[in-house]
Amino acid sequence: MEYRTLGRTGVQVSALCLGCMNFGDSNSGADEEVSTRIVHRALDAGINFLDTANVYGRGRSETITGKALSTNGRRDRVFLATKFYNRMEDEDPNAWGGHRYHIVKSCEDSLRRLQTDHIDLYQMHRPQPSIPIDETLRALDDLIKQGKVRYVGTSTFAAWQLTEALWAAKELGLNRFVCEQPPYNLLDRRIERELLPFCYTYGVAVIPWAPIAGGLLSGKYRLGEVRPGGARYEKGAFANRDNDKALQRVELYLDFCTKAGVSPVKFALAWCAAQPVVTSPIIGPRTIEQLEDYLAALDLTVSDTDRKEIDEIFEPGTHVSNYYSANFGPNARWV
Repeated sequence: MEYRTLGRTGVQVSALCLGCMNFGDSNSGADEEVSTRIVHRALDAGINFLDTANVYGRGRSETITGKALSTNGRRDRVFLATKFYNRMEDEDPNAWGGHRYHIVKSCEDSLRRLQTDHIDLYQMHRPQPSIPIDETLRALDDLIKQGKVRYVGTSTFAAWQLTEALWAAKELGLNRFVCEQPPYNLLDRRIERELLPFCYTYGVAVIPWAPIAGGLLSGKYRLGEVRPGGARYEKGAFANRDNDKALQRVELYLDFCTKAGVSPVKFALAWCAAQPVVTSPIIGPRTIEQLEDYLAALDLTVSDTDRKEIDEIFEPGTHVSNYYSANFGPNARWV
């Protein structure tokens, strides 16, 4: 297993991060037994970086992850990450957000579910411009000083929001965000415009999610064909994520993979992991077989010729998905 430095922290994390979002989801097939096996196999393969969130199954993922690490006995050798922000209770108006009230309670709840006395990386799951960033940073800084959290990070923040956060942390003498977790794959390369250059300049680690675009780059979804049974998007994707425009590019990509003699899943993941500034792409296996495929991607070398051909199919800095455009693009409706 290859290990990489997490931004400017000096911490060494595996080149793949095990995402635990599917854990405990009966619809995905990753029940507690399968999820535990995935965790243990990932650790045996050298993965030391695990990422979950309180909102995944509203605590179910954290509970399973904590139990799997406690039975394995290797918690202290794992860099464990989780997140806060999303709504955890329907009736409580304060059960979400980036304010101190929610952050402190969420941290305590996550610690209990994860069966640990500290969280190595605590991340804000989404930005919330309606709350001053210093309110969020002060609460997170207190958690670090209390020893409950080691480092803090973000997910799906824009470059300008991270700039504001770094400025506020410097001005107020607070611990800064050390990493960002953005969507990044061949179908969505927007972060190459501003975010990746920002992260390179300021030493912010990049932990991409959806490196195979939720399965769209796997080849299981074909233009004009019925979606396969049991697949994530069997009954359709929300916000038209699998639109014809995206699938037309995927067809060209599959032709490239056939010509190169490589698996579409392995190449998409290898390409993401090999991109400059990227630290550890997040994989979200639902089965042991999927995990093995992801692990094998680390043995694949992406050549300069490959990059050139891929750039002709997926132009750098562009994206093809309507979903990301509406929710995370420059015209997104911020809360």
